[in-house]
Amino acid sequence: MLVGYMRVSKADGSQTTDLQRDALLAEGVAADALYEDRASGKKEDRPELAACLKSLRHGDTLVVWKLDRLGRDLRHLVNIVHDLTQRSIGLKVLTGQGAAIDTTTASGKLVFGIFAALAEFERELISERTIAGLAAARARGRKGGRPYKMTPAKIRLAMASMGQPDTNVSDLCRELGITRQTLYRHVSPAGELREAGNRLLSQSGTRSK
Repeated sequence: MLVGYMRVSKADGSQTTDLQRDALLAEGVAADALYEDRASGKKEDRPELAACLKSLRHGDTLVVWKLDRLGRDLRHLVNIVHDLTQRSIGLKVLTGQGAAIDTTTASGKLVFGIFAALAEFERELISERTIAGLAAARARGRKGGRPYKMTPAKIRLAMASMGQPDTNVSDLCRELGITRQTLYRHVSPAGELREAGNRLLSQSGTRSK
């Protein structure tokens, strides 16, 4: 069975799927087997795509007008086709740069294999750059990861405030720009310093009394 998927970027009616619909119908996709989204290509929430992929069964073929109608990016596209392949579902692209892709044929599988290899190459490059960047930072005495949201100054304010019976914890967290979890990890409800708070103060050269 052939199942078609269409997408336009704007939901205000300024773009239509007429061209895609005509091409899919001409390819042999039944009108009741067409799925349509009106959303940006970068948008993750595409309910009709999710419904389309869920409806596909062993031996079916997903037909799209162009590759950019289907995936958000190369990695997303590779993941979709990998999932389809695992389920013995084909993918056919009718036009554009991906028109040679038809995973129901040997040559089409070869073309898509090149796409998959490029996506894997991209992932490895990103990983290598990240590792190299962290190593360079460590060599300069810096550690990787996110900076602390809690600071020694915030800890001292939290200790003083938490010791007051009229302190509103939500207001305090909002004022300090931290979450309750972060607050309680460093300071107890009674305003006493906890291990994480003591460690942060020690690292900054400030000892608690």
